[in-house]
Amino acid sequence: MERFALAGALRRIRRATDCSQRELAELLGISHATVAAAETGARDLRVGQLSRAAELAGLRIALVDREAREVPVMSGAAVRDRAGRRFPAHLDTRYGDEDWWHGPERYSRERPSWTFDRARGLRDERRRWAGTPDEHLAPEPGEPLARRAAERRRAAEERRAEQRRRWLATAPAREPDWGTGCTCPPGCEYAEGRNEDLSHDEVCACRCDVG
Repeated sequence: MERFALAGALRRIRRATDCSQRELAELLGISHATVAAAETGARDLRVGQLSRAAELAGLRIALVDREAREVPVMSGAAVRDRAGRRFPAHLDTRYGDEDWWHGPERYSRERPSWTFDRARGLRDERRRWAGTPDEHLAPEPGEPLARRAAERRRAAEERRAEQRRRWLATAPAREPDWGTGCTCPPGCEYAEGRNEDLSHDEVCACRCDVG
């Protein structure tokens, strides 16, 4: 990629603002010598100074990739650790219920809402199958791990219900039980800790003892 042309950028800024080197230096609160040296390539200019100079010209400094497409800066509103600190930019944040890497004492400590892989090997392996995220996770209201656990429970219940529906659609018809006419599916039987009150399965069409 081409090296940033600081001298040409300063000249463009001065032309857009109709400023001499001395006038631009005064607006930026720096010396005339600093602007002159930067414009001749003798020294660099601080990013903050260059950014303020660009703003004077109605411009802004941006990051672009090899195809000259602008790349957004990382968000300042991303998730933070429990101390309110940003996670390291080069690491990939993920939810704390995804392969929490903590040591042997992990079960004596509260699981964090977000975590990351310190080891580069683990990081590279995860990126091979999941890709490299452009951004850290965004914060969300409430407790994210509780929400995700509830979503997993709902998904499991839906899978079980779908399996029962498929079974009922393909299972042979059951013979009436001692003349009662009961054709309840297996999900209605007594199961300690799950169906102790002998409630009917949600896909049960018999409902034989429902008044």
